Amino acid sequence: MTNIEKIKQLRQSTGAGFKDCSTAIEEAKGDLNKAAEILRIKGISKASKKMTRVANEGVVAVSGDEKKISLIEI
Repeated sequence: MTNIEKIKQLRQSTGAGFKDCSTAIEEAKGDLNKAAEILRIKGISKASKKMTRVANEGVVAVSGDEKKISLIEI
Protein backbone atom coordinates (compact mmCIF):
# COMPACT_ATOMS: atom_id res chain seq x y z
CA MET A 1 0.00 0.00 0.00
CA THR A 2 1.42 3.39 -0.95
CA ASN A 3 1.71 6.25 1.50
CA ILE A 4 -1.12 8.15 -0.25
CA GLU A 5 -3.42 5.10 0.08
CA LYS A 6 -2.56 4.85 3.78
CA ILE A 7 -3.34 8.54 4.26
CA LYS A 8 -6.68 8.16 2.47
CA GLN A 9 -7.59 5.13 4.59
CA LEU A 10 -6.59 6.86 7.83
CA ARG A 11 -8.52 10.01 6.87
CA GLN A 12 -11.59 7.94 6.10
CA SER A 13 -11.48 6.10 9.42
CA THR A 14 -10.61 9.09 11.64
CA GLY A 15 -11.89 12.18 9.83
CA ALA A 16 -8.57 13.92 10.49
CA GLY A 17 -6.93 16.26 8.00
CA PHE A 18 -4.44 15.23 5.31
CA LYS A 19 -1.39 16.78 6.98
CA ASP A 20 -2.28 15.36 10.40
CA CYS A 21 -2.69 11.87 8.92
CA SER A 22 0.57 12.17 6.98
CA THR A 23 2.47 13.22 10.10
CA ALA A 24 0.91 10.46 12.21
CA ILE A 25 1.80 7.79 9.63
CA GLU A 26 5.40 9.04 9.55
CA GLU A 27 5.58 8.91 13.37
CA ALA A 28 4.08 5.39 13.37
CA LYS A 29 6.51 4.24 10.66
CA GLY A 30 3.65 3.24 8.35
CA ASP A 31 1.49 1.36 10.88
CA LEU A 32 -2.11 2.57 10.45
CA ASN A 33 -3.27 1.32 13.86
CA LYS A 34 -0.47 3.17 15.63
CA ALA A 35 -1.14 6.26 13.50
CA ALA A 36 -4.83 6.21 14.49
CA GLU A 37 -3.79 5.91 18.13
CA ILE A 38 -1.42 8.88 17.73
CA LEU A 39 -4.25 10.97 16.27
CA ARG A 40 -6.59 9.90 19.08
CA ILE A 41 -4.04 10.85 21.74
CA LYS A 42 -3.47 14.23 20.09
CA GLY A 43 -7.23 14.77 19.97
CA ILE A 44 -7.26 15.18 16.22
CA SER A 45 -9.49 12.23 15.41
CA LYS A 46 -13.01 13.53 14.80
CA ALA A 47 -14.45 10.03 14.78
CA SER A 48 -13.48 9.42 18.41
CA LYS A 49 -15.34 12.56 19.43
CA LYS A 50 -18.44 11.64 17.47
CA MET A 51 -18.62 8.05 18.74
CA THR A 52 -19.65 9.18 22.21
CA ARG A 53 -22.25 11.73 21.11
CA VAL A 54 -25.91 10.89 21.41
CA ALA A 55 -28.15 11.94 18.55
CA ASN A 56 -31.03 13.77 20.21
CA GLU A 57 -32.27 15.66 17.16
CA GLY A 58 -33.17 14.53 13.68
CA VAL A 59 -35.59 12.45 11.69
CA VAL A 60 -36.04 8.74 11.08
CA ALA A 61 -37.85 7.79 7.88
CA VAL A 62 -39.03 4.30 6.88
CA SER A 63 -40.19 3.28 3.44
CA GLY A 64 -40.83 -0.16 2.03
CA ASP A 65 -42.70 -2.51 -0.22
CA GLU A 66 -43.08 -6.29 -0.51
CA LYS A 67 -39.44 -6.88 -1.49
CA LYS A 68 -37.40 -4.30 0.38
CA ILE A 69 -37.42 -1.75 3.15
CA SER A 70 -35.33 1.37 3.73
CA LEU A 71 -34.55 3.12 7.00
CA ILE A 72 -32.93 6.56 6.96
CA GLU A 73 -31.73 8.40 10.06
CA ILE A 74 -30.77 12.06 9.73
